[in-house]
Amino acid sequence: MRISDDRYSRDRLRLDLALRFLNHGARTHTIRAWTMLSDDRIRKLYGSYVRAADGPPRHRGKSPQQVSFFMRGAHAQHETGILASFFSLLGVVPTTRVADAVHTLPSLARGERICQAFELFTAIFPAARISFEHAIFLVTALARGNEIHYGRCTDCTALVVVDRLTLQETRCLLCARGLFTC
Repeated sequence: MRISDDRYSRDRLRLDLALRFLNHGARTHTIRAWTMLSDDRIRKLYGSYVRAADGPPRHRGKSPQQVSFFMRGAHAQHETGILASFFSLLGVVPTTRVADAVHTLPSLARGERICQAFELFTAIFPAARISFEHAIFLVTALARGNEIHYGRCTDCTALVVVDRLTLQETRCLLCARGLFTC
């Protein structure tokens, strides 16, 4: 039996994605939803490959669930806009609203693209406040579109994340601080 056989490729993709999620600090529940691996398998992967290599510690408890995290101040909105831009460029977030995003979004291909976007984001912002779990939640919230959605800066038309309840015009951090002029 060769491990490169096609019948094993899907299992290898699941394991590879689970390891990427683990290295980004994802919770077991999140990894299970995106890879369809069992909790026991995820814990064994963590023990064998991540903890043994002095990887990131495991996070416990609930995943982030408050959209207000992304709207707390200009700096958070700026980071959120950049990460959301990567999601848009890589086709992570569907172009139409998804009613049950938690159950319909998870797939191996989309999970890989989320990892790519998050890795690009952390390369630019190594000290960012947005964790991988927040990034997963951002994808879900943008796909649902009932609390936040993609919008454009009123000055430079840069892509920004907009709170649906806000009545004021949305500007990116650079335009708001007068650092960018058209």
